[in-house]
Amino acid sequence: MAKYARSPLAPEAFPELPVIKGARFASHAAGVKYQGRTDVMMVALDAGSSIAGVFTKSSTRSAPVLDCQEKIGGATDEGAVILVNAGNSNAFTGKAGVESVQAITTSVSDLMETPISRVFTSSTGVIGEPMKHDRIIAALETLKGKLDENGLEDAAHAIMTTDTYPKGACATFEVDGKTVNIAGIAKGSGMIAPDMATMLVYIFTDAKIDQADLQALVSAFTDSTFNCITVDSDTSTSDTLLMAATGASGATVSHDTKAFRDALHDVMLDLSHQVVRDGEGAQKFVTINVTGARNNAQAKVHAMAVANSPLVKTAIAGEDPNWGRVVMAIGKSGAEADRDLLTIRFGDILVAEKGWVSPDYKEEQGAAVMKEQEITINVDLGLADGSSTVWTCDLTHTYIEINADYRS
Repeated sequence: MAKYARSPLAPEAFPELPVIKGARFASHAAGVKYQGRTDVMMVALDAGSSIAGVFTKSSTRSAPVLDCQEKIGGATDEGAVILVNAGNSNAFTGKAGVESVQAITTSVSDLMETPISRVFTSSTGVIGEPMKHDRIIAALETLKGKLDENGLEDAAHAIMTTDTYPKGACATFEVDGKTVNIAGIAKGSGMIAPDMATMLVYIFTDAKIDQADLQALVSAFTDSTFNCITVDSDTSTSDTLLMAATGASGATVSHDTKAFRDALHDVMLDLSHQVVRDGEGAQKFVTINVTGARNNAQAKVHAMAVANSPLVKTAIAGEDPNWGRVVMAIGKSGAEADRDLLTIRFGDILVAEKGWVSPDYKEEQGAAVMKEQEITINVDLGLADGSSTVWTCDLTHTYIEINADYRS
């Protein structure tokens, strides 16, 4: 159970996820760190499942991340298993961390009769503490016995750390007269500034798709979803996104299948927004739109500078329409900007233009926007046609409380 109150930005309820044929799920309380709650989940995938993944680019990434990176892109004719634990990230644990991964993957391989090259693990939680992998290994037999195609929601609970709610999203559509389902879960609340966040994502589909095509889509869509969110500008050592396609629906898709592309992007965007909505201590969901940049890459630099600014985020938390802080963030970003071409809007309210506050702007207009739970900040640089949209949340005192006692 979450220690802190459920985020006010959370969805009303966990979605009813469709069954993904060819995938079975189990969860168990192994006592890795937490007592009295599930903290390990297992996924068993049918033979022939394609698996794609994207991972943190952190220079201090964890042993499970390094192991998964080596395995992605391998043969797909055998079954596969994903095993995830919460409470300990098995990061910055040196040789012991590698040995923990080897012990867990070997045990899973033996029990599930799956090649070790098709056993993928993830760990999330405290950095720098030795993994009590014997507790996970002791739970494997129980997990195997619990495997069920309806267990994905329980799995979403099992991977939580400081999350205040489990995160799920899904889509169902038709391809050549056959029904295709996509369902995904995610965890993430703090240490969120993905560079591929502590963020874990697992997405499953019963479509049949070549591994290279699946990898191309997952990589591309990560850039416009999970790589466009930030809670606190910190990139985790453990960020992992794994997607599996079982092929059990009988429908074949490719990189160019529009219905599949649209549905997958929607699921990934939904999950990424839910991570921001559960940002530690978040009270407001903020969209930053930057247009008129020299190119899209520079637009994103500007947008992330605004989204990551503690001064911008605390102003939003205090419902202070301090547009000067947006000007500051644009100016410090390092991307090209011209003060006298800059236009800023809070929602639809024109706040500043041509290097100065708009003559028609009234402070109470901006203040009214800042009282809303969902806020949009629009910045036009007036240089060219580059654009970017990113999502963030406000920065409240609860963020400090959560992270001050995170290990206690």
